[in-house]
Amino acid sequence: MDQDEFIREGCNEVPEVDEGWWSSVLNDENAFCEESIEVNAQSTTQPMPGTLDWDAIRSHYELDEVIQLSVHGFNRGGLLVQGDGIQGFVPVSHIVDIPSNLTEEQRYEQLAAYVGKRMNLKVIECEPSCDRVVLSERAARAGEGKRKEIFGSIHPGSILSGLVTNLTDFGAFVDLGGVEGLIHVSELSWGRVDKPEKFLLVGQQVKVMVLTVNEATSRIALSMKRLTANPWEELTQKYAVGDVVEAQITSILKFGMFARLSEGVEGLIHISCIAKANDHPNLQKMFTSGQKINVRILHIDAERRRLGLGLVSLE
Repeated sequence: MDQDEFIREGCNEVPEVDEGWWSSVLNDENAFCEESIEVNAQSTTQPMPGTLDWDAIRSHYELDEVIQLSVHGFNRGGLLVQGDGIQGFVPVSHIVDIPSNLTEEQRYEQLAAYVGKRMNLKVIECEPSCDRVVLSERAARAGEGKRKEIFGSIHPGSILSGLVTNLTDFGAFVDLGGVEGLIHVSELSWGRVDKPEKFLLVGQQVKVMVLTVNEATSRIALSMKRLTANPWEELTQKYAVGDVVEAQITSILKFGMFARLSEGVEGLIHISCIAKANDHPNLQKMFTSGQKINVRILHIDAERRRLGLGLVSLE
């Protein structure tokens, strides 16, 4: 396989939003729903298709109203709530008083304590095709009409502050004051981000740039990396093929290693470019993450965000 196939850096364009990113906060709901029903058999009932009052639900959503619903069950992902013609799910990241750093046992205990209580909530997502209604206590705390106010005041290029509410493999969800936006993993940093949880913390305050806004679907795409200068734009001016520079190993894989230059850009040292490697080297034994090394610039493709490096020597 060609070396370029291994060199994986962020893309130049704003990624098209996959619905899986937005529904990822509900991953635990499906996996643990059956378990939850067994544990809470006396208080949990599943909505029957066609029994929800979708006219009322849509009205609550469109008017951005705060409604009161009763908690009748829970699973690891959040709370099951119901009221007059409404039954839905409140993801744990949208429950104000549940910390993000709890053990699984502690989270179960806190969620169980909500059963039988009434909560002020807002409908943040409604999908009649799959009988799904998602609600948020966090959005309700912002007050009625806040969603329309936010969508009416932001546009691509707006700089906002928000609170990280949830982290997934796809990126980070950020509460902008009653409406959530998504920072896709490719928009977290100009460098490579394997897992957002290594880059951000739930509850962390962040500054973001708005990339796209779609009020019809309540989707807001955000970026953190675009608040800083793009190092790729200067890379070709600063370095030439053959230059030797210092780098820091960030990850070690079977086919080679990723190393970060001082500018924050990561490049790949393919295993074939590691002078000390034999036919079947164990790179994990030869190198450590965080180790400082000297590398030679082999290839720079700023447009495609690709940087090829070769190992020169160890410090």
